[in-house]
Amino acid sequence: MQVTIMGLGYIGLPTAALIAGKGIHVHGVDVNKKVVDTINQGRIHIIEPDLEGLVHYAVLKKFLVASTKVKAADVFLIAVPTPLRKNRTPDLSYVEKATKAVIPHLKAGNLFIIESTSPVGTTEKMSRIIFRERPELKNKISIAYCPERVLPGSVIYELQQNDRVIGGIDESGTKAAAEFYSKFVRGQLHLTNSRTAEMCKLVENAYRDVNIAFANELSIICDKAGIDVNELAELASKHPRVKILRPGPGVGGHCIAVDPYFIVDSFPSEANIIRLARETNNYKVEWVMGKIEESVKKFRKSKGKEPLIACMGLAYKPDIDDLRESPSLEIFRRLEKSKYKVIAVEPNVRKHPDLEITDTLRAVREADIIVFLVSHREFSTVSPGMDKTVLDFCGITYSNKNS
Repeated sequence: MQVTIMGLGYIGLPTAALIAGKGIHVHGVDVNKKVVDTINQGRIHIIEPDLEGLVHYAVLKKFLVASTKVKAADVFLIAVPTPLRKNRTPDLSYVEKATKAVIPHLKAGNLFIIESTSPVGTTEKMSRIIFRERPELKNKISIAYCPERVLPGSVIYELQQNDRVIGGIDESGTKAAAEFYSKFVRGQLHLTNSRTAEMCKLVENAYRDVNIAFANELSIICDKAGIDVNELAELASKHPRVKILRPGPGVGGHCIAVDPYFIVDSFPSEANIIRLARETNNYKVEWVMGKIEESVKKFRKSKGKEPLIACMGLAYKPDIDDLRESPSLEIFRRLEKSKYKVIAVEPNVRKHPDLEITDTLRAVREADIIVFLVSHREFSTVSPGMDKTVLDFCGITYSNKNS
């Protein structure tokens, strides 16, 4: 079997490495030549536990080869980004471009799969594009949608162990895709149609977004009421049917902060709670900015000088290096743009082309205002002095106190 994977990012590369690790020949395609060269050297361009060893093995055994050019295969898997435009509508240009790049290489008996998060109806839309250009392939190839549902930091494990939802544009497409995923997925395969599978991915992340919005709204209420929201959430969650999430400075990542808008865009009159959750989580950044600015004003008034602010954590969630859609990074950028004296601390990023990363201990020692934005494990040992102003938006000081 020959597999061509379009896109070698946070999902495409681990998927390629996992499949290649099963002894299946994988041809990975990416538009970034630097990424391609790195992979062909048996190295990786992202941080993900267990991935580099798997890539190194697959490349060494010649089961994985990366390229900027598409190659004929039995299975074509699309794993390219589906970002939001500035007006928060889905941008399917990457999926469409990848699909069109594959079309000349398709032949009867092929399986075409989309894994990229997509609005409902995208798989059917891509199938129409394929058959418009290659009408002779109608009823001759299988087409399906199968979204990933993995946690950064545990991608390799979860790609194998998590259940998968698989939906073809017809029954034969569903069965062909299920047979393919059974070669490397140990979790249960749940068969449906492409529209349901597309919506399933969006609903999973919208559900999480709504629950985070509840926690974030609660944190704003508790601040006004003089209540520690982390203690409250812990106590309320002692109820056997209640589980309140820990609030943060907003919602980031390329899934939870993005996917709900795909539903809102397609169903603007119906997706009211989903839209309000997005608005609440976006507003949390504004609220955090306001709290920081209040502390700056108090410091100036009492000390007569400009404070140095340390933004503790830039990733969108704890203990990863992923800065995509990160509210913490947005807060740092806005403070920087407003000419505040601010330093960035991100222990999971060694170097960054646009950021100067400051060591954790140095930042805590030198900063006047310490702003905890992400509850990285490294911060669990941090003990700011009594002379420091500490703003905790992720519950790290509560966890440290109760550990």
